[in-house]
Amino acid sequence: MSAAIYNFPINAEPGFGVYLHWPFCAAKCPYCDFNSHVRHQKVDQPRFVEAFQREIEHNRQTTGPRDVTSIFIGGGTPSLMDPETVDEILKAVRTAWTVPDGIEITMEANPSSVEASRFEGYRQAGVNRVSMGVQALNDKDLKFLGRLHNVAEAKKAISLARDIFPRMSFDLIYARPHQTAQAWADELREAIDLAADHLSLYQLTIEEGTPFFQLHEAGKIPMLEDSLQAELYEMTQKVCTDNGMPAYEVSNHAQPGAESQHNLNYWRYGDYVGLGPGAHGRIQTGGKKFATIAEKHPETWLELVEDNGHGIIDIEQLDSQDQADEMLLMGLRLREGIDVSRWSALSKRAFDIDRENNLIQYGMIERINNNRIRCTPSGMLVLDSVVADLA
Repeated sequence: MSAAIYNFPINAEPGFGVYLHWPFCAAKCPYCDFNSHVRHQKVDQPRFVEAFQREIEHNRQTTGPRDVTSIFIGGGTPSLMDPETVDEILKAVRTAWTVPDGIEITMEANPSSVEASRFEGYRQAGVNRVSMGVQALNDKDLKFLGRLHNVAEAKKAISLARDIFPRMSFDLIYARPHQTAQAWADELREAIDLAADHLSLYQLTIEEGTPFFQLHEAGKIPMLEDSLQAELYEMTQKVCTDNGMPAYEVSNHAQPGAESQHNLNYWRYGDYVGLGPGAHGRIQTGGKKFATIAEKHPETWLELVEDNGHGIIDIEQLDSQDQADEMLLMGLRLREGIDVSRWSALSKRAFDIDRENNLIQYGMIERINNNRIRCTPSGMLVLDSVVADLA
């Protein structure tokens, strides 16, 4: 893999993001461990809008005035929201903080829950980037993954998104049972042809607490051999790089300049408020940094907000070492790596020279201009171990 793929513009100043979590789905995918919930009765969207408005106001009191650099509406399935709901929530964000014209406002969507009129409504509300949960370009595997759409519907949704939104991305899951290297290469090239400028490509993982975990434990879901998974990962990097969409993060690929600004803020260890059921935040206020976690259960969160003005159930002040560890864990996912001086300022120490040199010697990390450290392609394959060694 050529070192040239690492040459992304580096923003020295992490931003201030706003994350909004809509927790409802039409069905729960068997691999998913996200905070998502199925409701067979109609969701009272106006009531949830009022709760989001109150929690936004509470967070504004905590953060003070800030310039928002990105907004992300995730879930769940946000495309189950009425466009009017999205509009009212985004208006509340604009009232609370300064939202400059043209910043990235992303919304997740599922192909089975979109149509042109809804997309146009989201666009009018201010959404300028959509992230589609496609997951496979193969009907058999879509059924295996529990998706409600087929390939034809996915392609129609992608086409609509490209017509209506300035920017669009979609997700695929690979290393699926029985998937061959050739089949994945063909599917990946088709995805690149369909994509505008960004793809998120994740290897299938079996998460505890999901239906897939139970099936895997019972021997009913055969996972690919580790060597084949590694081969598929390396093939993914090469095919995407050769087609102008190199990786800028472990699982995210984009044409240079089309990286997700909101996710970059996470990985660069910027601040962000988390709004909605189960949302997490990292907020800098009064010279201190806090981690916040909101109540996961949607209706319980709703009642907490109505009673207290917010649904936060856990607040932890992060000391310098906590922040340094989180920065390392997040930043080494990026091809641009981390700013060593910023890490040292947080941790109040330097990297252990022997450990660093050992990782460099074995080709796991490298220094850039003496002020940044990043993982090599080999290091990315064992990222958790590299982080543990450096920390």
